[in-house]
Order: sequence, then structure tokens, then C-alpha cells
Amino acid sequence: MSTSLPHVPLSDIDLSSPEFWTADRAWREGAFRTLRDEKPFAFFEERVIEDAPFPPGPGYYAVTRHDDIWQISRNPQLFCSGKGSNIGDLPVEMNEFFGSMINMDDPKHFRLRNIVSRGFTPKEVSRIEDQVRDRAARLVTELIERFPNGECDFVEEVAAALPLAIICDMMGIPEEDHKKIFHWTNVILGVGDPEFVGSYEDLMTVALEMFMYAQALGESRVGNPQDDVTSAMMNAVVDGERLTAQEFGSFFILLVVAGNETTRNAISHGMKLLTDNPDQRTIWFDDFETHTRTAVEEIVRYATPVIHFRRTVTEDTVLSGQELKAGDKVVMFYASGNRDERVFENPHRFDVTRAVAPAQVGFGAGGPHFCLGANLARREIQVMFDEIRRRLPNLRITGEPAYLQSSFINGIKRMPCAWN
Repeated sequence: MSTSLPHVPLSDIDLSSPEFWTADRAWREGAFRTLRDEKPFAFFEERVIEDAPFPPGPGYYAVTRHDDIWQISRNPQLFCSGKGSNIGDLPVEMNEFFGSMINMDDPKHFRLRNIVSRGFTPKEVSRIEDQVRDRAARLVTELIERFPNGECDFVEEVAAALPLAIICDMMGIPEEDHKKIFHWTNVILGVGDPEFVGSYEDLMTVALEMFMYAQALGESRVGNPQDDVTSAMMNAVVDGERLTAQEFGSFFILLVVAGNETTRNAISHGMKLLTDNPDQRTIWFDDFETHTRTAVEEIVRYATPVIHFRRTVTEDTVLSGQELKAGDKVVMFYASGNRDERVFENPHRFDVTRAVAPAQVGFGAGGPHFCLGANLARREIQVMFDEIRRRLPNLRITGEPAYLQSSFINGIKRMPCAWN
């Protein structure tokens, strides 16, 4: 993306408008720059969501600067998650059903994260890393065999295929169910895009199907453990407590959706960025080990797969001069924080050698809700591009992406690629 962004007047910006999220991307970047410069805590009214059974909420403050996002994320006592991490208000039960522990506060959050983290111990992640390399190698081999003309859709055949397979392998989901899982994740995170969701009822139907599938999977591992993360979680005992099948069902939705969609979009955006910036591709691929750490962080910074998360103010406070009242919603726009000129030099330039400090906020900005699977995501991105570098060095994006219509996920639905 060019560093020359259009100036967007403050009066033209409405983050609650669906039209904002289908506007030209450079214009949107210009709008966020205006917010960062002129009104870093701009207030927006909420809109009625078609087919949703819940009325619009009272509005929210859009937090667009990196340092403010960092402060909110690391202060859960003042900015809680238990009232929801999405902008709209839902009953507590529905928040926990869809979001599991990302919609919880301590002590409930601590207890659940403590148990499920048993599936992400160094031993588990080490075992999974071997699977990542094996899966990526197999994926490229099959890609070459299935597409002898050297052309395919990069998103479905490459970017989506690896994280989907890894998550399913981790959880012990059989190969024949992978396409079903893929469809479910598309629907749940495709809210707002007519290609994936026909109605609110369609969304609820898919969510319940996924929940029931997960419950059955979890219950099957109790007393009959296998070599998978589901078994590690369902049989973990922390302070005398186990994960219930219902808790596992909700966490399954979170893990499978987040673990699939976000890494898929990071890899998709990464391939487009490397195609558009061949000098950066050369720098990384010619000295892969030296630049991998910074390149992966830069891909996540630039892509920012999750656009925003919300917190709710628990007591009257002041942040960066902005007065906030108990009950106010603050929505952290990670995509804006990762472009903050106060923190990142020339932030609209893709630079695989950019220092990892200050940290990008694509995995959240620290605190108790920092992404549990961040290291696994980093590993998947690294391994996928290493396979491409070694075995498909001329792979490139050959057409414009079809972007997901969403204010929540910076998604790419389809994107053609080719290799020699």
C-alpha cells in the first residue's frame, strides 16, 4: 500500500457504517490516520443488525492509538472482557458460548485458561511443530500433483489448508470432517458477508452444530485418551477441577475458529505482500533464518487478521486525557494501532527487517487475553513460507483478492496464484 494516503475529514468517518468496511482500503487507512491524529477516542453510535434479536447498544469509543490499546489490554481490572469482546451486547451465556474465555474475567477466566493451557505446554507445542512441518510438506507435494498447470486459489489450497489441518490434527478430528470444520468457521466469522451467512438463524444453527460436535469429541476422550490436545484438556486436573464437556464445546469453537481463520488470513496477506514487494521477498528468502522472526511479526502487523476487540470500563477513569465512565464500551482497533505513526516509522511500508520492538498488537497487546496460540501461529506462518521458498520459489499472486465483507476479520476469501 502506498504511503500517500488520502485525507479523510473526521465528519466523513463512521466506523459503525457497513459502507465504511466496503470502502477503498487506502481511504479506510486515511480515515484511521485522521482518528489517530484528531480524535483517538471518537464516539460512534451502534447500528441495528439485520435479523439479530438484540437491540443496538449505547455506542462505543473507538481506541485507535497503539499505546492506548496497550494500556487497556494490560489493565483488565479497569477494562473487563466479561461483558463481551464484540461491539454488540449479548447475554452473558451467549458471550461465553461463542467466545469461551475471551469473554470472561478472572477468576473464571484464570481457571479455564489454566486448564486449557495444558494443551499448549512446551511438550505439546513441540509435538505439534513436527506435524506443522510434515503437513506443510505434504500440502505442497499434493499442490504440485493436483495442479500441473501451476495455477490455483491460494487461499483455499494453501493458506487455509495448513492451519485447518494442524488444528484438526491437534484436536484429533478425523480427515473426513475437515471440510465440515472449514465450512463452520467460514460461517461463524463471515457475519456481514452475504456469501457465508444468510440469516442470524443460519449462524446459530452452525454454532450449535459445532458445539454438539465438540461436546461429543470431548466426552469420547474422557477415560479413553488419545494422543491429541482434546485428550490433554479433557483429562487435565488443575486444583481438583476438570474441564466440563460444555466448557470444552465453547473453547473448541474459539480454538478452531481463531486457530484456522486468523492464521489463514495472515498467510494470505503475507503472500500478497511478498508478491507486491519483491525486494522484501528477496531479502527474506535469500537469508531466511536471519529474517524469519522479524518477517513473521511484520506480516502479522501489516495483516492484523483480527481488526478489533472490545472491553468495558468497570469504574470511572481517565486514559490519555479521555474521561471514561463505568459501563462505557472501548473498542481497540488493532488494525489502527499497528499503523500508528507515533510508534512505527513509515508504518504503511512492508519491511521484513522491521524491529520486533515496539511490539505489534496483532495477537492482542499483552495482558491475560494475549493469544494463547500466538507461537503456534508464528510457527505455521514460518513453515509455510519456508516450504514455498524451497519448493515453489516462483509462486506469486496473479490477481486481486476477494476480501471478506467484515468489520471484525481482515479476511481474504479467494486469491489466484501461479508458479512455474
